[in-house]
Amino acid sequence: MIDYYEIKSQPITRVMVFAAYKKVRANKGSGGIDDMKWEWLENNLQTELYKLWNRLTSGSYFPMPVKEVPIKKKGGGERKLGIPTLLDRIAQQVVKTHLECIVEPIFHDSSFGYRPSRNCHQAVAQACKNTFNHDFVIDLDIKGFFDTIDHDLLMKAVRFYCKDKWVLLYVERWLKAGIVQQDGNQIDRLTGTPQGGVISPLLANIFMHVSFDKWMENNHPEKPFERYADDVVVHCKTEKQAIFVLKQISKRLINCKLTLHPQKTKIVNVRGRAEKKYPKSYDFLGFTIRPNWCKIKGKMSLMPSIFISKKSISSVLEKFRELQIHKRRKPIEVIASELRPVIQGIINYYCKFSKGHTRYIWNQLNERLLKWVKWEKGLYKMASVRWLKKKYKEAPLLFPHWKLVNP
Repeated sequence: MIDYYEIKSQPITRVMVFAAYKKVRANKGSGGIDDMKWEWLENNLQTELYKLWNRLTSGSYFPMPVKEVPIKKKGGGERKLGIPTLLDRIAQQVVKTHLECIVEPIFHDSSFGYRPSRNCHQAVAQACKNTFNHDFVIDLDIKGFFDTIDHDLLMKAVRFYCKDKWVLLYVERWLKAGIVQQDGNQIDRLTGTPQGGVISPLLANIFMHVSFDKWMENNHPEKPFERYADDVVVHCKTEKQAIFVLKQISKRLINCKLTLHPQKTKIVNVRGRAEKKYPKSYDFLGFTIRPNWCKIKGKMSLMPSIFISKKSISSVLEKFRELQIHKRRKPIEVIASELRPVIQGIINYYCKFSKGHTRYIWNQLNERLLKWVKWEKGLYKMASVRWLKKKYKEAPLLFPHWKLVNP
């Protein structure tokens, strides 16, 4: 009987490829420059997965360039994603699954981004908890992080933790794969790992683990921090500590060929004494953490609390505007079924810690529903209000946000 490893140069099994396909398919990612659709791939699954497996195991797999797709950022401007082909997504998932098993156990406890069983809410909760006994925060913003990661330094980090030659082979090929821009021009990528790829978040975590997490653990173990990909906050006791640590972090990142954004990186004084004037709040993963008067054991105290950020409010309201609810000529039950996933998603994310701070956006949504009633039913304002209130009494759970703010 011929052993499997005697006829294949790379130790990749068909089971690994099929498991990667199932995981990528469940995520419902879009296709790349070859315009392959999931429906076509499913109709030709055995043939395509066999060819992919054969190329991966022989070392002859070369990824196609990624497709550049711009998306809007909350604070304005655009972020450019690099979308790989469907088969490349599957190939990346094969490598990611193997590499993740190696590096996940060594990642820092304060790293939350794109890791199994970790999420944004855990990072925000820990940030708020650390703010209770650390009056100053360093809010770090790395300029163009995913676009400026140095390939040589990244490969050095991957080689340090993973000795498998087939992993190193394909990681290096993905880093060198080009980009097809919106105008159809293809350019080579000299730095960075494109957002949108399956393996990119893991590679970014490996790079930041070496350049920041491990460095902080070795040089400033008494300074707690939270990191979600390239979003980082560091906690300090005093103003002098914050100034000193910020300088040290800036030098470290420059040595790793990364640059802090001069305007967006800042020191925040949550509730301490300082010689200079600093912001009193900081944004982290869509939330704002700032001091708030709370009643504790009968006394009013200034405590760090979590609120939805102004940028997030603007983003949610913009989403409501884009939906153009008042122009839909459908029964309100149909509109409710269409809006329910959007509303529930907002509730699940922004109402995790408390619900009262989202009241404004639900009032705005009710105003848009009221406008729909006026247009659809041809009623004046007070009659529209009565109609909507009657509908609420008949079906109080028709819209998920009605549990929080009545119409």
